[in-house]
Amino acid sequence: MAWSTGSDRLLRGAVRHTAGTTAALLLCSVAGAACSLAVPALAGRTLDLLLRHQVDANVWLLWTAVLLVAEVLLETGSVLLTQLANARATAWIRLRALGGLLGTAPHRAAPHSGGDVAARLCVNATDSGTAPAALATSVSSALVPIGALVALALIHLWTAAVFVAGLPLLLLLLRAFATQSSDSVVPYQRAQGAVAARLAEALSGARTIAAAGTARHEEERVLAPLPQMTRHGTRMWRVHGRAVARSGVLLPLLTTAVVAVAGVALAAGEVSVGGLLAASRYAALAAGIGGIAAPLGTLVRARGAARRTAELADLVPMSHGSAVLPPDAPGTLELRGVRVTRDGVPLITDVTLSIDGGSTVAVVGRSGSGKSTLASVAGRLTDPDAGSVLLDGVDLAELSRSELRGATSYAFARPVFDGGATPTVGAALAAGTGAAGSPATPASVRDAAKAACADTFVRLLPLGYDTPVDDAPLSGGEAQRLGLARAFIGRGRLMILDDATSSLDTATERQVEKALATPSRACTRLIVAHRVSTAARADQVVWMEAGRVRRSGPHGVLWEEPEYRAVFAAEARSAESPPADAPRTSTAPDALPAPAVPATGPGQ
Repeated sequence: MAWSTGSDRLLRGAVRHTAGTTAALLLCSVAGAACSLAVPALAGRTLDLLLRHQVDANVWLLWTAVLLVAEVLLETGSVLLTQLANARATAWIRLRALGGLLGTAPHRAAPHSGGDVAARLCVNATDSGTAPAALATSVSSALVPIGALVALALIHLWTAAVFVAGLPLLLLLLRAFATQSSDSVVPYQRAQGAVAARLAEALSGARTIAAAGTARHEEERVLAPLPQMTRHGTRMWRVHGRAVARSGVLLPLLTTAVVAVAGVALAAGEVSVGGLLAASRYAALAAGIGGIAAPLGTLVRARGAARRTAELADLVPMSHGSAVLPPDAPGTLELRGVRVTRDGVPLITDVTLSIDGGSTVAVVGRSGSGKSTLASVAGRLTDPDAGSVLLDGVDLAELSRSELRGATSYAFARPVFDGGATPTVGAALAAGTGAAGSPATPASVRDAAKAACADTFVRLLPLGYDTPVDDAPLSGGEAQRLGLARAFIGRGRLMILDDATSSLDTATERQVEKALATPSRACTRLIVAHRVSTAARADQVVWMEAGRVRRSGPHGVLWEEPEYRAVFAAEARSAESPPADAPRTSTAPDALPAPAVPATGPGQ
C-alpha cells in the first residue's frame, strides 16, 4: 500500500491515525478551558453574594468548588491524553519511515548512514509525533484568552478595550517567535543527525581506530558539526529567551492596566467587587495568549523534524506483482540486456546471460568490474535501469514479495545478526526460512549449520544454539558460516553467495561446496568468487570487466587467456578480505536495508 508521505502529509497522516485520542484530548482541553472561563465569573458572583449575606451564596460557592475540581481533573486527563497521542503518533511515523527504508532498493537507502537513520527514527520521529497533541492543545490555548477577552467586555467594555490595545504588540511577538524558531530548528536537527551518523561510524570501527591511534582525529571528525549545532541551538534559546522576556514585560503591563480600569469602574459604581475579582482573573487568562507560543513552538519543531523523517518514508518503494513461479522448475536464470547506472556512472552495461537450472556459476573480475551489482540484480535486491531478469521464465519484477524471497537466498561476506529480532543463534539461523516459509525445526537448523561447517563451533558456545547472538564471540569466518547456514535453511531455487566464503579456509570452503552440491540442496548457485579454486570447481565462469561480460565458459577454457589469469593474480595482491576478527558493521553491503525484509534468505 502506498502511504501518503511528505512532511505535511506525514503529519496529517499522524493526526488521522490518532484521531480518536486527539479528539478526546481536544474535548478534554476545551472542557478544561470552559471551566477556567467559568470559575472567575462564579467566584465573582459568590463574593458579591457573600458580601450581601445572601442565603444562596453557599450554593454558588459549592459550584465554584466543583468547577475547580473539574478543572484539575480535566487538566490531568489532558496531560495523560497528550502523552498517549504523542506515543501513538510517534509509533505511526516511525513505522512509515521504517517501511519506506526497508521497502526501497538498498542503493536508494545507502546515502542514509546508520547514525543518521537512528537520529531520524528516534529523535526526529519523536519530535514529529508531538504534532497532533500540540495542534489540539493550541486550540484550547487560543480559546481561553479569546473567551477571557469576551468576558472582560461583558464586565466592562473599557477593560477589554485596554487589553485589545496591546494585542498588536503581542501578536507581532508571537509571529517573530514562530519565524525565527523555524529558521533555527531545521539546521539544528540536520547538524544533530550528522553528529549521530559520524558517531555510529566511529563506533563500528572502534578497533581499527584504536589500532591506528587515530582516536583524536576521529573525535574531531565526529564533533566537526558541533559548532554549527551550537550556533543554531544558541539561536533557538535566544529566540525563546527574548520571547519570554518581552512577554514577561508586556503581559503584566496589560494585566495591570485592565485591573486599574476595573478599579476605576468600581469606584464609579459601574463594577461590583466580585466584578473586579473576575476582571483581574480574566485579565490574567487573556494575557495567557502568550501561552500559545509553547504549542506553536512544538508545531514548528514537529514540522521541521517531519521533513527529515519523511525523507525515509518517501524513498521510492520496490513494486511487486502477483505472479508465481512454475512448480518443479529447475531455477533457470536469465539476464537480458541488463544495465545498472548510479549517479550517471554505469555499473553494469548490456549484460545478457543464461544460467542453467541447478548449475554453479562463478562470477569473477577485478575490483569494480560489477560483480556485486550483478549479484544484486540477479536476486532483485535492486532493479536494473534497463533490461529484465527472469527466473524460470518469470520476470522477477512480476513476482510477489513472498514468492521472490521464498525462491532466492543470499549470503554475504559480512553477515549481520540482529540480537533484537533474533535473540539466539538458533533463531538467527531459523530466520532464513522467512515469514512466508514453514517454521524451521531444531533439526533443520542443525542440519543447515552442519552443511555450513558451523555446527561444531556453535555447540561449543556457552548455551549452544540457545546462546544469545549478542553474547556469541564470533570471528569473521564463523560469522560467514552462520550466514551460509541461514541461507541454506531456506533451500530456494536460486542461491547467491556474494563473496560469502572469503574468510573460510580452502578445506572448509570445499566442504561447503560439497554440501551445496548434494541433492537435498539442489538449486542454481551464483557465486561471486575471488579464489581460483572456487572458479575451477564451478560449472561455468562469468568473467566481468568494466561492467560488461567479457567472456563466459568453463574455467579450464578461460584459464588459457593470460588476462583471465591476471584477474586472480590482481585479486591475490589487492584483495581486502576481512580478517578473522573483523567487525561486522552496519555499513557493510549486506547490512543495507533490503526490500521489505532483510535479504538474507528465502522469504527474507
